[in-house]
Amino acid sequence: MATPPDTIIRRHALATRLWHWVTAVSVIVLLGSGLMILNAHPHLYWGRYGANFDPAWFHVGWVFEGGRVPGWMTIPESYNLALARRWHLAFALVLGFALLAFMIVSLVNRHFQRDLRVRARELAPRALAHDLREHLSFRFHDPENPRAYNIFQKLSYVGIIFVALPGLILTGLAMSPGMDAAWPWLLDIFGGRQSARSIHFILMIAVALFIIVHLALVLLAGVWNEVRSMITGKWRVPEDHGA
Repeated sequence: MATPPDTIIRRHALATRLWHWVTAVSVIVLLGSGLMILNAHPHLYWGRYGANFDPAWFHVGWVFEGGRVPGWMTIPESYNLALARRWHLAFALVLGFALLAFMIVSLVNRHFQRDLRVRARELAPRALAHDLREHLSFRFHDPENPRAYNIFQKLSYVGIIFVALPGLILTGLAMSPGMDAAWPWLLDIFGGRQSARSIHFILMIAVALFIIVHLALVLLAGVWNEVRSMITGKWRVPEDHGA
């Protein structure tokens, strides 16, 4: 039985809401400061070594004129590598400990098992095609269980929480000489510092693309309703829900 429109349901627990906003701020600062750090040496390599005359698989100049990320995208705006590193390290710590706390709480309150567990039937071609058609029709929620996440939400959130963010943290640690001295196996896992730097960049792009798609879907689903649910936890079933 479909939930009637305008019904207010409780959708997000306090821990989820706190983690969402802390992570949102942290990722914005990390993206900006990370791009400033990239400007210090705007080439990316694979392996253990990389310098100006080594073949690079990516160069910032292929994307931005002048070979540098423009100041409006970086933190700080003007070139300052030392300050960018301080911002990056500070918010990397915030991101890492916030993620750890969120994972612990989500295991205790069964958020992962209840809301993000991917079931085999959801991955069936017919089920995926149905959810895709619903998305293309701007219907993002199950009329019978509007609190539930659809399969595309589950896959994207699982990818971010369990792959992209931990990967960013580990590759970031692998680029630290101090951490390499303490945990030399980090470099072995990623195939060298330059490979870790490249993977770090690729994961950063993946997170940035996720944010863009996430914000676009928030706009399509109804900004106030979605933002309110992430502030108060309460979400209103829309008028055209299940139409």
